[in-house]
Amino acid sequence: MAGIHITDIESAINYWRQRKPSPDGFSLATETRALAVVYALMVFHHEVEADEFSFPAEALNAWMTWYESTPDTPCIAICSTSQGDEQCKGCGRSFEEVQYWTEMRPAEKRQTWRRITLEFSAWRFNKYAERAAEGPKPERA
Repeated sequence: MAGIHITDIESAINYWRQRKPSPDGFSLATETRALAVVYALMVFHHEVEADEFSFPAEALNAWMTWYESTPDTPCIAICSTSQGDEQCKGCGRSFEEVQYWTEMRPAEKRQTWRRITLEFSAWRFNKYAERAAEGPKPERA
């Protein structure tokens, strides 16, 4: 089961703080507040992941809006899994992750993104970083 990592919640909070800044320096937008409650409980309980299936609806909606603003796939169009590699040299995903990417839930995709980012060995992070640069985001179907 995939969980929503605390760093993704932090990113979503910052996304909403930028989109809907506090008018008085104290109050928070509904989306920011919903995510902040989850974040505070995670910190209090020393947890790094929140269960995606018990995530409060308002916080999940705010998180999903942030998620939709992130790149969908780590692919840089250099796929070595098609050549038989277990892990793609281009994006860092496993053969199964590449094969089932379109069927994965957002939390599963973010878990994969986190792993490949922490490993930092895929060509998207060095040799072909310019291909991975975030440009205009394509429309989702």
